[in-house]
Amino acid sequence: LPVVGTIPIRDGKILLCRRAIEPRKNYWTLPAGFMEAYETLKEGAARETWEETGARVQVNDLLTMIDVPEANQIHFFFLAELLDWPTPPGIETLEQRLFAPEEIPWDELSFTTVKTTLEHYLFDLPNGQIKLHAYRLSQ
Repeated sequence: LPVVGTIPIRDGKILLCRRAIEPRKNYWTLPAGFMEAYETLKEGAARETWEETGARVQVNDLLTMIDVPEANQIHFFFLAELLDWPTPPGIETLEQRLFAPEEIPWDELSFTTVKTTLEHYLFDLPNGQIKLHAYRLSQ
């Protein structure tokens, strides 16, 4: 099953959401969820971001494509520009906040795919060469 999401960025800060649902309730995550029928990957990523944060985004390049065979999933995370400030979060989100890279709560991140996506973004950022990272997540 495809999971689509974004790394919403504004002024160098990344928007993270604290999950209101299981699994991993109360942990921070990137806005993401299951793709729906008849939508593209980018449309799904934008919709999930809107549903979880109330923010509109410009979905840009694909950053990570992660096979998660143990969960029968593949995760796609896109870079995205926040076009407006988030409104009160959706029902799947307890709170949301913009984090500078040095403020990311690494020990409170929800899933390995979220952590590795953020790591890849921050690794690529200094040299300005953001590239696609495609790999299989193993247990």
